Amino acid sequence: MRRRIYELAAWMCFEESKSWIEAYADACEAIDFLEFYGREMIRLGGPQPVTPFPGEDNELRYIPLGVGIIIPPWNFPLAITCGMTSAAIVTGNTVVLKPASTAPVIAAHMCRIFQEAGLPPGVLNFCPGSGAEVGDYLVEHPQTRFVAFTGSMQVGLGIYEKCGKLAKGQIWLKRAILEMGGKDCIVVDETANLDDAAEGVVASAFGFQGQKCSACSRLIAHQQVYDKLLAMVLERAKKLTVGDTTSEENFYMGAVIDEKAHKTISEYISIGRREGRPVLIDQPVPKGGYFIPPTIIADVDRNARIAQEEIFGPVLAVIRARDFDDALDIANGTIYGLTGALYSNDRFRLERARHEFHVGNLYFNRKCTGALVDVQPFGGFNMSGTDSKAGGRDYLLLFMQGKAIAERL
Repeated sequence: MRRRIYELAAWMCFEESKSWIEAYADACEAIDFLEFYGREMIRLGGPQPVTPFPGEDNELRYIPLGVGIIIPPWNFPLAITCGMTSAAIVTGNTVVLKPASTAPVIAAHMCRIFQEAGLPPGVLNFCPGSGAEVGDYLVEHPQTRFVAFTGSMQVGLGIYEKCGKLAKGQIWLKRAILEMGGKDCIVVDETANLDDAAEGVVASAFGFQGQKCSACSRLIAHQQVYDKLLAMVLERAKKLTVGDTTSEENFYMGAVIDEKAHKTISEYISIGRREGRPVLIDQPVPKGGYFIPPTIIADVDRNARIAQEEIFGPVLAVIRARDFDDALDIANGTIYGLTGALYSNDRFRLERARHEFHVGNLYFNRKCTGALVDVQPFGGFNMSGTDSKAGGRDYLLLFMQGKAIAERL
């Protein structure tokens, strides 16, 4: 992958309309997963420490679960696909990989690299197809031992329900490892550095067209800085470029993934017109693709649809908070709990947020996207999934089961 990193990044520019920097970072993260999980399995592969007991030789070792189904998303089609797949394989399992229907090509390239690297035949099985047909069949199959999924809340809940049903001939409880959606926010209080906050909001909201489960889709600003911060965010967002990411120009934003996404996001923008005050909307974009410009809706109520529902596009809802207590209440006021950020120079508020800001990945004075492997293990609470913490030191344990062995001497 290191040798072919530019080729892999280029494929993502063509297949998913990632900007070059987003595609390159995606490929880098895939390599980080391989490095980290390989090293972690050295730690977990042998007998684990247990308390000695007189007259007995005791050990704990981890063994594979069996055949797993890997269902990755299209938005990080190499990084997450590679991370989930390599975690299952390095822990000794075999894998049926069902890539996202909109991102099968980069997954096929990954599988070829695994094959060229010497993976034995039959360990990794590439199985593209419709999620409703192929995916459901694989999830419900009695020989499936576990399912690792990253995607929408609706699909994730369906997988969770299917895994809980005992199929004829099934002799185990299927394990579900789920990372689902988010309605992530950045909170900015009156003590914050507004230049830094504005940069972080724009990068988090509009990077890769907002098509990240970690993207900032809500800006919650203290009333004392609300208007000034909104103007600063607006100024920066207006400068973002939109276009074909495979061209010579280094466009910041490309197209959204497909026609269905374009329609859904456009519908949410129409809803936003009614639920708030559009301050950046309908900017000109190139023809001949599913392009949507950065969109900002101000003065949004905390319970509005665009403040509660995952849009998965470049749409930012801006919400006014009376004070810090109110801002925390708004931040926690969704069914999700994936990422969040707080810009503040008040140490007491930062400490409060450590305890009261209920998300799986919390950032202070930086953007809420861009988690690094083994630096910020990634996964969320509530309807954001099973808090699987991909890229963390507990992640591989989800793909194994413990076996305690005692021998009387």
